[in-house]
Formats: sequence, C-alpha cells, structure tokens
Amino acid sequence: MEKKEIQKQRMMRYFIDATRRIIDTEGFEGVTVRRIADYAGYNSATLYNYFDNLQHLLFFYSMSYLKEYVESLPKFLEGSRDSREKYLRIWRCFCHFSFHNPRVYETIFFNNGSYSIKEAAEQYYSIFPEEIAAHPEFLTKMLLRSDIYSRNITLLESVKDEGFISEESVGEINDMTLLIYQGMLMQVINNDGLSVKSAIDKTVLYIEKTLDAFRL
Repeated sequence: MEKKEIQKQRMMRYFIDATRRIIDTEGFEGVTVRRIADYAGYNSATLYNYFDNLQHLLFFYSMSYLKEYVESLPKFLEGSRDSREKYLRIWRCFCHFSFHNPRVYETIFFNNGSYSIKEAAEQYYSIFPEEIAAHPEFLTKMLLRSDIYSRNITLLESVKDEGFISEESVGEINDMTLLIYQGMLMQVINNDGLSVKSAIDKTVLYIEKTLDAFRL
C-alpha cells in the first residue's frame, strides 16, 4: 500500500474514533464537525479532506455498529451442519444485532443516500482490517457485497450449490426474505408492541418457511 493511502486511512480512523467517543459519552446531540475535529486533534478543514460532510462521516461511524455482529458470526455458526443451517443462523445473528439497533441498521442498509455500502465496507475494513481478518472466505465475500440484497444472494448461492433450492428460485427467495426482514425491522423501529426476542424468532421462522417452500 502506498504511503499516501496509509496516511489517508490513518486520518479517517482518527475521525471515526473521535465520532465514536463523542456519541458514546454524549449521544448524537454532541456531534458537530468542529467537535469531532477537536477530539481528533485537527481542524474542521482537515476533516473535509477525508469526508464529504458530516453525514458521510456518520455513515462510516454507523458501519462500526456492524463490528459486534461480524465478530459474533462464528459463534452463531458453531455446529452448523450445512449451508441451509448456516443461512438461518446468519439471519438470526443479523436480526439479533439489527433489532437492538434498528435505526442504525436501517441507515446502513435501507437509507444510506448516495453512499455505497460496498464502497464504504471495502474502505472501512481497509481501515479496520482486524474486524474481518479471521473470517472464512464465504463470510468475507458476503460482508463486502454492495447491498443487503446481493449479500443475501451470496448466502443463497451456497444453499443452491448444496442442492437445497434451484437456481431459478434464488431471486424469488431473496425478494421474499428481504420483504420479511424490512417489514419486521420497521415494526421494531415503530415500537409496535413486539419484543426484540419475538421479532427475532418470528423473522427467522418466516425466513425458514420461505426457504423450505422452495426446497427441492
């Protein structure tokens, strides 16, 4: 890696870490470009050399919320017998963390404006490579996909390759699964009287029923 790129990643990390420290101690109310720059030890003009605006920086900060989910994936997958079971366990892990931080996950996967998850993920994990370094290839491939739809397609391809579903059904299963998940995520955000545990259990159950409806 060129020295200039290393310097860029180091500077972005300073600002992302500074944003995290402010939000962890004061909440979003304390977040301004000037305060983040002060925490990082630089001025506001320097921050704008690495991020388009505050929203751009907050999008990268939101990516840090995926850390606990990513780190927990191997534990959720322990003892999985096949790709079908891995698929359902990955969804359970994702639901567990996303339903505990629904607005952050909605921002990353459904309301990210002009910022590409693929571009952000590749850049974020180049700044924090330790967060995915120990993962098997199929998980890393999924985590670096451009959006939640292509991420799920990657997982369904493995299920298809083991003969559980047909190639023709992958697209339909993907669409139905994401409709189930997004609908449940909105229920959690709107606080429709559904506990997080119930939301997780129902979502995974409906995803499993959808998958098995197309089972060969």
